[in-house]
Amino acid sequence: MVDKMPPELLDIVKLNAYYGKSHVLQEVDLKVNKGELIVVVGRNGMGKTTLLRSVLGLPPVIRTGKILFNGQEITRRSTHEIAAMGIGYVPQGRLLFPSLTVDEHLRFAYRGKKRATEWTPDTVYDLFPELRQRARIGGARLSGGEQQMLAIGRALVTNPMLLMMDEPSEGLSKTIINRVEHVCRHLIASGMAILLVEQNLDMAKALADRAYIFLNGLVAYEASGDTFRKEMDVVRNYLGI
Repeated sequence: MVDKMPPELLDIVKLNAYYGKSHVLQEVDLKVNKGELIVVVGRNGMGKTTLLRSVLGLPPVIRTGKILFNGQEITRRSTHEIAAMGIGYVPQGRLLFPSLTVDEHLRFAYRGKKRATEWTPDTVYDLFPELRQRARIGGARLSGGEQQMLAIGRALVTNPMLLMMDEPSEGLSKTIINRVEHVCRHLIASGMAILLVEQNLDMAKALADRAYIFLNGLVAYEASGDTFRKEMDVVRNYLGI
């Protein structure tokens, strides 16, 4: 008996994205199912970050096509409406607030869901004990690894169904990258979906349930995680490495 695929959580159909007159994404089709980790890889400037910004409708990106989240059309909704529907975002560079402490970041972002299991500042501290010890320290005074933990925790306390992460391994040591990988596996096991943009090919290989390669704003390659891992020569050719 063939198992049914989990229901689609994010369904992107013929997405075009623009910055002014610059046509960045072209007719992109991409799906993320519930409880699935999707990896998007590609060289710099291929449209990976624009994909995440397009899902959230972050200005100044202009988009056409269709984006469905949990069965609802979101293409014409505002960013705060889309985020409130259950999409968390860990941006490239973390983008923490220098004036806020670790605890203030988490409590400011916290959006309770009134359910048996939810992400709160305390459960984030359980996930990242280092942050509990640094709770009253300003975000800008943390190490790079601690800043990434806080950026992930800040997204988790919004209690998303889909977590989008943009280059979370950037500038981190191998030890911290391993921690991030472990957290991703934990979140997927709990039923959360993850859309991961990542240039670290080792991390992408380790985590992918499915993988996409972006080339000049187009989906040049799509495969299951197993096929992706077996076709590293093909993948490296697309990535020019």
